[in-house]
Amino acid sequence: MEEVIEFYGHPLIRAEHKSTFELTKEDFLTERGDCIIGVKANKACKDLKEEIKEKLKEGKRVEITVKVDKKSFFIRAKGDERLTFKNSKSIVVRRSKFICTRTLAIEADKAAKDFPREMIELLKEGKKGSMIIKIL
Repeated sequence: MEEVIEFYGHPLIRAEHKSTFELTKEDFLTERGDCIIGVKANKACKDLKEEIKEKLKEGKRVEITVKVDKKSFFIRAKGDERLTFKNSKSIVVRRSKFICTRTLAIEADKAAKDFPREMIELLKEGKKGSMIIKIL
């Protein structure tokens, strides 16, 4: 079971955050958004398939693959019964156990700062990317 989210890069992407990474449906980014890896995402938490949300609420593990051009990056995380998936603008994956309406998964093994810099450079050029969410 998987879900694919399409997004785009932006010149202000820094991807320096130590505990989260985020996709947003917004088409802009400020310099403060150091966790954001993509803008103009075609989905937010609220838009995800119901079966994906249900499995994550059961606490299932998830593998997230981010692809930009020929580069791929893998993140593992897990769901939690407290997830709400109510946010209609963004998706956040967290290393911590903190949960809010934007949280997709917690206890991730990587954050924005861990993304390969070559991938971040491609995103700064505005390249298109995809994030594949796969329930394990």
